[in-house]
Amino acid sequence: MTELIDYASSQRVERGDGITSVPLTGDPLPGQSFIMGVTSFPPGAGLARHSHNTVEQVTLLEGTGVVELDGVEHRIRPYDTTKVPAGVPHRFHNDGDGIMRILWVYGATEVTRTFTDTGETVSQMAAPTRPA
Repeated sequence: MTELIDYASSQRVERGDGITSVPLTGDPLPGQSFIMGVTSFPPGAGLARHSHNTVEQVTLLEGTGVVELDGVEHRIRPYDTTKVPAGVPHRFHNDGDGIMRILWVYGATEVTRTFTDTGETVSQMAAPTRPA
């Protein structure tokens, strides 16, 4: 089924600390092997170090920030893109003055997030149970 997903009217998912996500995939099409969406971080907000059960690719759309990959922090600017294999811990943090917005794509339609510090595994869209 062909579909237009209208970003402006899409449901926002509250992720905690003012972080919101907009899933852009809806119900996967037959044969679809990915999901994607946009997450917005207010100044000072970030996600706790975590990993996923599938590959993740993220492109910074707006703002600036820091991504931690393999224990090393990297400055990111618009259109910088990360590729993270399944099971590899990483995190994003907005250290700028404005909104930081990322486009994420996962290589599966069922995605989990496992927090590095606690080992807790939750659905990708779940709000954190502890501060980032």
